[in-house]
Amino acid sequence: MLCACVERPPTAAISGNALTSVTSAILGNTSMESIHYTRTSSPAGPLLLALSPRGLMRLEFDRGQPPDAANQSWQESGSALGPWLRQLDEYFSGHRKNFSLPLDLRGTDFQLKCWRALLDIPYGETCSYRTIAQAIAHPHAFRAVGMSNNRNPIAIVVPCHRVIASDGSLCGYGGGLDIKRKLLDLEQTHSQPSLRLGIGA
Repeated sequence: MLCACVERPPTAAISGNALTSVTSAILGNTSMESIHYTRTSSPAGPLLLALSPRGLMRLEFDRGQPPDAANQSWQESGSALGPWLRQLDEYFSGHRKNFSLPLDLRGTDFQLKCWRALLDIPYGETCSYRTIAQAIAHPHAFRAVGMSNNRNPIAIVVPCHRVIASDGSLCGYGGGLDIKRKLLDLEQTHSQPSLRLGIGA
C-alpha cells in the first residue's frame, strides 16, 4: 500500500550538521570526536551501531570492522548503546513502532531531506521512490532519491526498507531483498488491529 507521505513530526529526533567534517577540515580543527560503537545480533542479521555525542550516527548490517575516519576515535561500548539496543529489541519483538532517541544524520542537504522524509512513512506502510521525490519538492528526482536511500547510514530506524518501486516490487536494499521483505512482513504483522471478541463469544 502506498502512503501519501504527508508531513508529520518525525518519530526520532535529528541533530547534527551535514557539513561538520568539511567545516572541521577547513578550519583546521584537529580535535578527535569520540564515537562509541557496538555489534549485536538481530533477526535481520548482525548489526553495527555507532553513537556520536549528538546521537545515533550509524546502524548498518555488520560486514566487518568499523571504518577509520579522520578526527574520530572509535571505542567499543555496549553500555553506551544500551538504550538503542533495548529499543531495537522492542522493535523486533513487535512492541515498538517508533524510535524515540536522538539521531545524528550526516549528509548533503538533498540526502538529509530524503532521510527525513523516510521518517514520515508510518510503521507498516510503504511509499514509492517517486512519492518521496514529490514529498521533498523534487518530483523528477526519484532516481536520486534511490541513491540517497542506498546511502542511508541508519538502517531500520530511518526506514528506507519502507520504500518500494512504483509497480509494487521491492527494488533494492542494502541489507538484501530477503531482509527487506522480513522487515516489511514484521511491521505488517504487528500493525494489524487486534480482533475484538464480543460479549459471550
